[in-house]
Amino acid sequence: QVQLVESGGGLVQAGGSLRLSCAASGLTFSMYAMGWFRQAPGKEREFVATISRSSSTDYADSVKGRFTISRDNAKNTVYLQMNTLKPEDTAVYYCAAVSGRSRTVVAAIEYRYWGQGTQVTVSS
Repeated sequence: QVQLVESGGGLVQAGGSLRLSCAASGLTFSMYAMGWFRQAPGKEREFVATISRSSSTDYADSVKGRFTISRDNAKNTVYLQMNTLKPEDTAVYYCAAVSGRSRTVVAAIEYRYWGQGTQVTVSS
């Protein structure tokens, strides 16, 4: 069965960096568009970044210039490099996968598979 396992979350001071990883199994990874979403306490899940099968990318305005999404098809892994972190970036971060899309995918409803999430906490 398909599994997405996130790692790399933790506690960091404002201005610091973290790199999240999402290891995928049970699917042909190169055929999937991948996305990162986040959910802060009391808020709805929101889009963060997406990468298409051809490695085109798209970002939420709130993270543009600070976060970078990338993928390694040989390792079945998608990454989210997060720099210049802010307290408002505190959330549980989820990766997601959807097949059959040659473009980037922003809408959460389009994603088929989701990971369990990893907590990112940014202290001020």
